Amino acid sequence: MNKVKQRRIKSLILLSLSIVCIGFGIALFFQHFPPFFRGYTAVSPITEKEVVEEDPVENETKAEVIYPNKPNIGDEIGVLTIPKLNAELPIFYGTSEDELEKGVGHYAGSVLPGLKDNSVLSGHRDTVFRRLGEVGVDDLLVVTTEAGEFTYKVRKVRIVDEDDRTVIVPRPKATLTVTTCYPFDFIGSAPERYVLIADLVEPE
Repeated sequence: MNKVKQRRIKSLILLSLSIVCIGFGIALFFQHFPPFFRGYTAVSPITEKEVVEEDPVENETKAEVIYPNKPNIGDEIGVLTIPKLNAELPIFYGTSEDELEKGVGHYAGSVLPGLKDNSVLSGHRDTVFRRLGEVGVDDLLVVTTEAGEFTYKVRKVRIVDEDDRTVIVPRPKATLTVTTCYPFDFIGSAPERYVLIADLVEPE
C-alpha cells in the first residue's frame, strides 16, 4: 500500500470520527436543554393570526372606562363561577403563593376580564381547581368584577409543559385562559399544565 492510499484512509477515518463527535454533541445538547424545545415545539402551534394584538390605545381607553381604579397586587377583583361544577371562586390580583392560597390568581401581566386580549387566571389543582379536569369544550366560565359580568365559552383544552409560555401570548379578541397544574393526581411538583381557552360570549 503506497503512502497516498495510507493518507486517504487516515483522512476518511478522521472525517468519520469528526461526524460521530458532532452527532454526539448535538444529542447531548438536546438532552440537557429539553425544556426550551418542549415548550415551543411539543404543543399545538400558535398561528400568526392568534397573536396579533388589538389597538393598544383603544384597549387602554376601554380599561380606564370600565376599570377606573387599577387593582393592586393582593386585591380581590372578582368571582369566577363555573356552572358545570357549581363553583364560585374568589379572584385575586396576582399569582404569587399569597394570592393562590386564598383563591384564583389573575396574572398581572394580562388584561382584566372583559377586555380584548388575553386575561389569564391560575389556581392550584389541589384546592380551587381540584375538579377543573371535568370542564371542557363548550362549557361556560363566568367572571364577575366591578366592570360587570362576563361569560366565556371554552373553545380549546390544551395540556402543555410547565415552562410553556404560549399560555400568556396576546389574543386578537377577548379571551379567558384558565390554567392549573397537571396531572391532577400527580404527587409532587406536576410537570404539565391543564389549560382552558375560552372566548367572550357577546351579549345578544
